[in-house]
Amino acid sequence: MEETVNRPITTRNPDPDLTSPQRDQEEESVHRALERYYDAGKPPWDTGVTPPELVALVGGHSALQPGRALELGCGTGTNAIYLARHGWEVTAVDLIDRAVDQAGERAEAAGAAVRLLRGDATRLDELDAPGPFDLFFDLSCYCGIPLHRRDAYAAGLTRRAAPGARLLMFGYGPEPLDNPIPEVTSWAAGVTADELRAGFAGWELLDVTPGTNSVPTFWFTLRRDA
Repeated sequence: MEETVNRPITTRNPDPDLTSPQRDQEEESVHRALERYYDAGKPPWDTGVTPPELVALVGGHSALQPGRALELGCGTGTNAIYLARHGWEVTAVDLIDRAVDQAGERAEAAGAAVRLLRGDATRLDELDAPGPFDLFFDLSCYCGIPLHRRDAYAAGLTRRAAPGARLLMFGYGPEPLDNPIPEVTSWAAGVTADELRAGFAGWELLDVTPGTNSVPTFWFTLRRDA
């Protein structure tokens, strides 16, 4: 293991060139919108509370055995720290500097070993996160990704998934809100079970549970073929 027992490791990747031909206008808009949420204060998805759905998967009656976990869009580290405290070897990725910095501070204060990577969840091949992983956790990362980058996200996870790996994903349904950023069509498109069935080849959609939000949300559980 690269990390020490009680200190987080933060890996800095070069800041993305927002004018690069590899990243189009919609991707730039997503990046800037996420930065604005953190600049303005706590983003709505970063509550500081580990959701009961993850608690049940990790610590419930039929809990998974601890292994290697990758969190996509980790924010300020609440759930990565929770997983590390429950025996998981955790790597966590986020696109926003401020989020990764705060996650590192919180993990160090908690004495939790978390490998933190600053980067794009749809370009995992550019990051030091080879896997294999037994668990992937996504709290509204996928549903914020531009539609044309979602296949790359799915492919990146599939290449890194151990046989039988689980993916627990929270996402907004289609047209959950008045789209605050019209140029980011994914934020109005949301995510559906049919999309995940089609997009995650080699995975089985085990469960779809509606969320408790005032707008349509869902918890999706997928399992990689053995």
